[in-house]
Amino acid sequence: MSKNSNTTLETDKKSGAKKQSGKKPAKINASLTRDDKIKLYRDMVRIRRFEERSLHSYQQGRIGGFLHLYIGQESIAVATASLMEDNDHLITAYRDHGNALSVGMTMNECMAELYGRFTGCSKGKGGSMHYFAPDKNFWGGHGIVGGQTPLGTGIAFALKYKKLKGCCLCLLGDGAVNQGAYLESLNLAALWNLPVIYVIENNRYSMGTSQKRSSAGAPLARRAESYDMDWEVIDGSSVYEIREKLSPLMERARNDCTPSVVEIQTYRYRGHSVADANAEKYRSKKEIEDYKKNHDPIMLFEKTLIKEGVLTDATIEEIDREAKKEATDAAKFADESPYPPQEEIFTDVYWEIDHRTGKNEGRIFFND
Repeated sequence: MSKNSNTTLETDKKSGAKKQSGKKPAKINASLTRDDKIKLYRDMVRIRRFEERSLHSYQQGRIGGFLHLYIGQESIAVATASLMEDNDHLITAYRDHGNALSVGMTMNECMAELYGRFTGCSKGKGGSMHYFAPDKNFWGGHGIVGGQTPLGTGIAFALKYKKLKGCCLCLLGDGAVNQGAYLESLNLAALWNLPVIYVIENNRYSMGTSQKRSSAGAPLARRAESYDMDWEVIDGSSVYEIREKLSPLMERARNDCTPSVVEIQTYRYRGHSVADANAEKYRSKKEIEDYKKNHDPIMLFEKTLIKEGVLTDATIEEIDREAKKEATDAAKFADESPYPPQEEIFTDVYWEIDHRTGKNEGRIFFND
């Protein structure tokens, strides 16, 4: 397995997939149909338009609490979800809107959750950081930095214990790599040979401090060597490269219960959250604009698909128009949805209480 390979890449003229010089494009990308590629592009556009509409709603005062936008990182959510099979699972941190939409959650339930409405995916009680869809093998959405990494490790343990051929994609930000829970998770995954891939979405600044000032050693994925785990560094602006390099790691995890670490280099256009007033103080406007102009994942994939003859100007306009309308309709749906009723305040807290299993011991609620 490559450990931060520096092999020169070029773009294959037929499929647009990045490949090593003189080699055929990766099978995982060569097998994509025209409709598959359009879906990948459409899903990225939908995420961006959803996030933009969410920002507008926040500025209108329709959304309270924190709002962590995924603008600039859309390729990661879409590419990872596109590789998932029936027994694969995904868990992530609080910047979870893109992942939720990529696994098939609707804009309506996602926007309603932001609005704190009962029609939201978490019944309006989770908000931006706590999207969940167990029926889609999507386990959140976690507000504690690095808190999802032992949970992802546990999901992988369950897959192995049940002898299911699947893997867990455990996503985390670059700010979480220094958390003890993450390092403990790597240790257990390596000791027990668990089918988990830890995917570091490195957007360079964690909460507001550059990686150079906060984390010793680069690339961050190289820390996996301490646990005898393989690792990869991936260009997050390329949907094709993410799929090409992540796919074999997922296959190994499914077939051999082999864990690994992937670092996907990406960038967020907005601040850590919408409340981040210093987003342009710890990085320059020039840097932000350079990324938008030269590394935007949607723009680059759009250019690739135009060269391949997959997209036309008319198709691009139609996809964008539909995504904007879907996001606008979702905001209207959320605005017209009811708030959670008062009697729901204690539901979905403890499984034993909601399902009356009788297995709990001691007092769960002090006033019982």
